[in-house]
Amino acid sequence: MEARILGWINGTGVESLDQVLPELHALHFRGNAPYREFCQALGVGEDVTHWREIPALPQEAFKHADLRAFPPGQTIGTFHTSGTTGEGYGRHHFRTLAIYEAAILAGWHHAKLPRAPYLALAPHPDEAPHSSLSHMLATLVPRENFIAWGGSIDLARLGDLATPVCLLGTALGFLRLFEVLKSKGIRLPEGSSVMETGGYKGSRREISRPELYAMFEDILGIPGDRIINEYGMTELSSQFYARGPKGLHQGPPWAKAVIADPATLQEVPDGQPGIVLIYDAANTGSVCAIRTRDLAVRRGNAFELLGRDPSALPRGCSRAADEFFAPRAT
Repeated sequence: MEARILGWINGTGVESLDQVLPELHALHFRGNAPYREFCQALGVGEDVTHWREIPALPQEAFKHADLRAFPPGQTIGTFHTSGTTGEGYGRHHFRTLAIYEAAILAGWHHAKLPRAPYLALAPHPDEAPHSSLSHMLATLVPRENFIAWGGSIDLARLGDLATPVCLLGTALGFLRLFEVLKSKGIRLPEGSSVMETGGYKGSRREISRPELYAMFEDILGIPGDRIINEYGMTELSSQFYARGPKGLHQGPPWAKAVIADPATLQEVPDGQPGIVLIYDAANTGSVCAIRTRDLAVRRGNAFELLGRDPSALPRGCSRAADEFFAPRAT
């Protein structure tokens, strides 16, 4: 099954969600005891006829259960969700990272996002070995092109640029960059772009996306149509991307977002808000359906992200970045 999905992602095989997800669910049902108990409590068994019948596990379950669908001894990597305020952190275990990394690269190219060179404004993988965000960025960005260490940003790398670059980081990391650039007069070369990810809930700062994007243009010289937002999470293996301040998020062929009524979990009509359910065929070692705590409006086959459910705990990437940059924050 893993080989089939890897071939699909890499473009060497032809599959579909209708084919893959029911089979993947059966593997998870048999191999993942906590998920099997969850399904059985809902009256769902090993066999489903359509992928929408697969129960979407609440995202927070990763904080409370070992969701491996394989023997623990086969684990080669584990990513942690944030746990910086004492609420505990979740763990996403992997038997192989080949599918995860293939999904990152193929998903980036499927979304027609900028080509190299790249710089990363985030914790280096050596500083954050259990960060899925750091690993994701290191899959795209050469490790020597991470420009933040110990909360300090290497401004010389930005000031010396002569050709366009794509700068990738968290929204809070960029806010820290803007703070230190106020009096430096450093702007990225014309034709550059940025990718930002994460929100602000639970941090010391909160800013709207239009305000953030205005800062990208005013401080770095990046127009709105060259700003990309990434939507992903530790519990998933695939990402969704939007371009510009009003862009809609779309995913690759092997991942699907369903905007559902929070009470019934039925898909809402086009133009209506709901909770985000993610079906991710690249999640071969855990569960392939996750109920997030994020709200969005359905826009055809894409979605307009509204933000976190107000009752939800803050999520990891931006929280971790806030802690990472905090020692030198003003």
